[in-house]
Amino acid sequence: MYTVTVLESFVAQHFLTVPNPGPEGEPHTHHYEVELTFRGPELNEFDYLVDIDDVEAAMDRLHSRYADTMLNDLPEFEDHNPSVERFAEVVWERVTDEVTDETVTELAVTIWEDEQAHAAYEASVPCASA
Repeated sequence: MYTVTVLESFVAQHFLTVPNPGPEGEPHTHHYEVELTFRGPELNEFDYLVDIDDVEAAMDRLHSRYADTMLNDLPEFEDHNPSVERFAEVVWERVTDEVTDETVTELAVTIWEDEQAHAAYEASVPCASA
């Protein structure tokens, strides 16, 4: 199995919306580190698993969308607690919509909200030709 990992970082704000969230219920800032790990059993005709330029473009769009924003105000978090777990799933959905290399069979998104805590969402990638 081949893997390719790309990192991006940005600062964004959120507050948790669950009952009794304690201090996390107040708006606060995180320096998020987003790690995308693409996996697949074979390379394409150019000996790539995924086109890094496409991944970097997707990361640039993620940065533009989320940097310096209040996550709670974005439609993808409407009616959802903007937890780091939910954020990882949202990023997975956005990236798999944009990066469609047929050799990629799985994507793992790991988001670090600080040096000690992270969450991940990983799943099989729908076939690009389907």
